[in-house]
Amino acid sequence: MDTSKLIETANAIVADGRGILAADESSPTIKKRFDSIGAESTEANRRDYREMLFTTAGAGEFISGAILFDETLRQDAADGTALVEVLQGADIIPGIKVDKGAKALPGHPGETVTEGLDGLRDRLAEYVQLGARFTKWRAVYNIGGHVPSAACHATNAHALARYAALSQEAGLVPIVEPEVLMDGSHDIDRCEAVTTRALRQVFADLAIQGVSLEGMLLKPNMVLSGKDCAEQASIEEVAERTIRCFERVVPAAVPGIVFLSGGQTDEQATLHLNAMNKMRKDLPWKLSFSYGRALQAAPLKAWAGKAENREKAQAAFYERAKANGAACRGTYA
Repeated sequence: MDTSKLIETANAIVADGRGILAADESSPTIKKRFDSIGAESTEANRRDYREMLFTTAGAGEFISGAILFDETLRQDAADGTALVEVLQGADIIPGIKVDKGAKALPGHPGETVTEGLDGLRDRLAEYVQLGARFTKWRAVYNIGGHVPSAACHATNAHALARYAALSQEAGLVPIVEPEVLMDGSHDIDRCEAVTTRALRQVFADLAIQGVSLEGMLLKPNMVLSGKDCAEQASIEEVAERTIRCFERVVPAAVPGIVFLSGGQTDEQATLHLNAMNKMRKDLPWKLSFSYGRALQAAPLKAWAGKAENREKAQAAFYERAKANGAACRGTYA
């Protein structure tokens, strides 16, 4: 394992004013997105849509990396150029989602564990050959009643750590994603408590597995009020609570934290990230983004599955990328 290359890649991903485009939607998920705009989810349409995002002029100024789905990593652009090469030409580092999704956790109704460790070493070796330089694995934690349970915390933290160790062994930077969902009526106190516990267990397991903290990135949720909570925390409170939580549990050796948007609106995700970076300039890690819907909702709607809307959609994507690039510096207005 060449730790120096891992560190170089991890720091390049969280370079000042840049973040990640999460374009790793599974086939069922992107079908739902396409259904919402009346577009058919064919392989050609999926390729055209993602190629449109990747070729947006100037987007590389704000987008440092793109997380891809297995299909996309293997696809060619319309002109025959590999999409990986299209990204590299735009100074965007290609990454790959490697988990196999959240499955029901036996004996624990309403909870899940993410699968995909079987055969992962061989898949990682192939992804390196296809041009990937980083990976992503997502674990999911629901809040409600007596969940998440100790079993949910333990099984997901172990899987995240095993995945991260295998990724680094293959020379790939792991993005570790423990997501506490904002679904539910819980308040921000409960979210902070669950997020703190999840991250403590994840970093304990990363240490057990010998993962290099300098050669990884963390992709967590922000500390938010539940979506159905009667009292919604302000932008400033979300920023303060999130920073407080991470200062308590995220080691300073981690180069960067790339937030997921997690059901927030485009504007909410940008404003919360901006508030954190405006509030504190002395944090040990970079605070950036790894957004899917928060970057894609506007261009997807503008595109509407029609080739003639390509420039309009690219303009919408550029504006969202630029806004979040500014939020990484705390200068978004």
